[in-house]
Amino acid sequence: MKNKKALITGITGQDGSYLAELLLAKGYEVHGIKRRTSLFNTKRIDHIFDDSKYYNKNFFLYHGDLTDSLSISSLLNSIKPNEIYNLGAQSHVQVSFETPEYTLMTDALGTLRILESMKILNLNKTKFYQASTSELYGKVLQTPQNEKTQFNPQSPYAIAKMYAYYIVKNYRDAYGFFASNGILFNHESKRRGETFVTRKITRGITNFLFINNSPIILGNLNAKRDWGHAKDYCEAMIKILQHNKPEDFVIATGQQYSIRDFIKQCFLYYDIDIEFKNKGLKEIGVIKKIKNKDNFKIKEGDIAIKVDQKYFRPTEVDTLLGDSSKAQKKLKWKPKISFKELVREMIENDFEEMVNK
Repeated sequence: MKNKKALITGITGQDGSYLAELLLAKGYEVHGIKRRTSLFNTKRIDHIFDDSKYYNKNFFLYHGDLTDSLSISSLLNSIKPNEIYNLGAQSHVQVSFETPEYTLMTDALGTLRILESMKILNLNKTKFYQASTSELYGKVLQTPQNEKTQFNPQSPYAIAKMYAYYIVKNYRDAYGFFASNGILFNHESKRRGETFVTRKITRGITNFLFINNSPIILGNLNAKRDWGHAKDYCEAMIKILQHNKPEDFVIATGQQYSIRDFIKQCFLYYDIDIEFKNKGLKEIGVIKKIKNKDNFKIKEGDIAIKVDQKYFRPTEVDTLLGDSSKAQKKLKWKPKISFKELVREMIENDFEEMVNK
């Protein structure tokens, strides 16, 4: 029996790289789509090409774009995948306020282009996974949020993703597609992009402690999120497409932490206590106690965190907390990596990157 073929859009991203590894380990033939840019953007998957054991012969990379129907349909016709994982997107919420039209073209209409190509090419047996998001819940109307919770999106990104969510359901109902949405809550890792707040914090703290003690400038420290590990969530994606029928699933840890909590956990890794003072735009994070003072460029009393209005969203999402009981019951999925372990991985990675520069 030939290997199953999986097509991943957004393969050079955090999730795409973990998903590719997991599928290759299961014996899949993995095909990935990346956008053409003037810079190499394959850092997260370069190790796959370098692994001579079995990756190279089963891994293929193509240029394509979710805003280009012809490139999508041409690749689908050539590859004829058994499974499609649509992870490609303009995925930064703040950026979506600055580029709302591009976000719509990629995140909403990009999903439609894939589904319509599948229909035209008669890829009726191909399974389709759509990377949905907890941002759909926005200004939440219920806590925790599950598959039945009403959506209330608060950004162009979330609104574009809501279109994608419903067009997947429509093609499932109208044409009998095996098409499923994974409503993934926040998930991070050492491969997280540097512009996302968690990676901004871990990199910023590394710089603050060891290089030039420059404070980290952030936005809403009160925002609360349900953070998991990207690798755990990519395992859930695969399970969703192996389920006996197409359904939509919330993937989350069921535990919630604020941005402030995330910062505290990062400093605790270094046995440093940080104290937050003042409120609103005047809030600061001050180093209270350093238990191990070796090698640090800081001292007690130094300001580590500042707040700036420009990092607030025009419409904030204050709290997200997922209920993944459906996935745990039907998919036999549950998160394996704890919040503390996640933070440790990210901090250690950024320290290693600094040392190896």
